[in-house]
Amino acid sequence: MNESSGTRPALGVGIGWRDEIDVVVEQLPGVAWVEVVAENICPEHLPTSIRLLRDRQVPVIPHGVALGLGGADTPDMARVDRLARVASALDAPLVTEHVAFVRSGGMEAGHLLPVPRTREALKVIAENVRIAQQELPVPLALENIAPLFAWPEDELSEAQFLTELTDRTGVGLLVDVANLYTRQINLGVDAAAEIAALPMERISYVHVAGGRLVDGVWHDTHEHPLSRPVLELLAELCGRMKPPGVLLERDGNYPPPHELAGELEMIRKALQGSASESPVPPALPVLPASG
Repeated sequence: MNESSGTRPALGVGIGWRDEIDVVVEQLPGVAWVEVVAENICPEHLPTSIRLLRDRQVPVIPHGVALGLGGADTPDMARVDRLARVASALDAPLVTEHVAFVRSGGMEAGHLLPVPRTREALKVIAENVRIAQQELPVPLALENIAPLFAWPEDELSEAQFLTELTDRTGVGLLVDVANLYTRQINLGVDAAAEIAALPMERISYVHVAGGRLVDGVWHDTHEHPLSRPVLELLAELCGRMKPPGVLLERDGNYPPPHELAGELEMIRKALQGSASESPVPPALPVLPASG
């Protein structure tokens, strides 16, 4: 079994690699590592850009979105095997996935959906995690998702649920502070309090991303600039521990390279404890719903 306890490679500041911005990512200054969506990578035919980054000794971490470890069914072993092959092809130090369910009865949701935070669900998810860990060649870390709703039968807070999951399985955590901000806006949960309650020693790395507010609902779009509240939450976490790595996610509406470089610099300043000095925009205003 590949558990994440005590295995937290020092990564630094990175960015999500996407084929639309592959050359930009190659040329951005100070990018210490990248993350790729595992389902978009063929382990037998790695993209030229990824091979170039690997030749430069830039770590590449596969980030899965389709295992569905939060579902009632046991993991699809073909999907687990593919994730393992991607990790091996990339010589990745770890792999990551989500605490979410994505399918039921063979039907795909097309979205990362929140799991009921109950002890019964925790037992099922912990077993699913253990099954996946046994087949993966490197440690696994799991990410909290950006919820649009919560289950009425929830018994545990997000931090309590994640802490118990790590205690039972030894799995690492990928803490997405933008997703914690989403939870705060959409569900009224204090994101700073959730950060304070997380098991810091289990954090493998951190995500940040931009979003937008539409009719009072925060959407974690990955298509908008970082906002001050998200970077303040990153600074809150960094005030409690120095995360091994922080990664900027961007999945569309790509800005010019100098703007991406500017956001990476904001992240570096937050890591240095000087987020208040960085040129971070204010919280995004409410925008009209599109369409």
